[in-house]
Amino acid sequence: MRQKVTVVGSGNVGASTALRLADRELADVVMTDILEGIPQGKGLDILEAGPVVGSDSRVLGTNDYKDTANSDIVVVTAGFPRQPGMSRDDLLMKNYDVLKATTEKVVQYSPNCILIIVTNPLDAMCQVALRVSGFPKHRVIGMAGVLDSARFRTFIAQELNVSVENVTAFVLGGHGDEMVPLVRYSQVAGIPLTELLNAETLARIVQRTRKGGGEIVNLLKAGSAFYAPSAAIVEMVEAILKDKKKILPCAAYLEGEYGIQGLYVGVPCKLGARGIEQIMEVKLADDERAALQKSASAVRELVEVIKV
Repeated sequence: MRQKVTVVGSGNVGASTALRLADRELADVVMTDILEGIPQGKGLDILEAGPVVGSDSRVLGTNDYKDTANSDIVVVTAGFPRQPGMSRDDLLMKNYDVLKATTEKVVQYSPNCILIIVTNPLDAMCQVALRVSGFPKHRVIGMAGVLDSARFRTFIAQELNVSVENVTAFVLGGHGDEMVPLVRYSQVAGIPLTELLNAETLARIVQRTRKGGGEIVNLLKAGSAFYAPSAAIVEMVEAILKDKKKILPCAAYLEGEYGIQGLYVGVPCKLGARGIEQIMEVKLADDERAALQKSASAVRELVEVIKV
């Protein structure tokens, strides 16, 4: 029997995620939303693509959480999107109520699932999901680092005119303007990035990575990115469903790692069947550690506002 993944939210991120999951035949997919007809229509459209792409994954759109029962993974994309001029943090109070209500429904019908949170501001919303669900911390994960690292890798590959497959890079910290792209740990075909690009170019790429989501928001005029986020979500889902033990940067609840206590922050994690199976703690230089602490402080401010 195929595994089951529920995607909460049938907007651009949710629908793109459902499509990618079904196309790759990773699981049967349920897409749920409060909007009547939207998840049903998009779900049926994806299902009807199955004969063309060669996928037997069942896809169901619904407004009823009963249809999500016994999901192995639940991906939460529901919430208000960013608009031009709006930061992720501006979404805090708008999306707090959405996340709380969604998590309560998920727990009711899929008490043993793994939660992947995508709703912004992501790190704070992970904290909400952890508290409301009562799940162990390894089963509540935030999707941010995979996306931010993909943007970092894209810009590096563009600058050097090389394949993205040759670029290894990852980003730590909160999913916001204080994120920490780790230049020192980034490589191109094993060659340290610092050997290939000068400090000025690296600083420009780091800054573009930090503003990567906002750049797309400004170009679209309405809404935010969805193709790259959905690809990042699916990489995480696949690592869990296939028990790949894949090391990916994710928002994880830290209890002393990297000197951070009781907070969701992006760090490299080993993803497998249990969710986060290990937090990989790498040695940081003083400036890197200071930058990570600054990023964590920005997350903590949001968490204190919503008191979770």
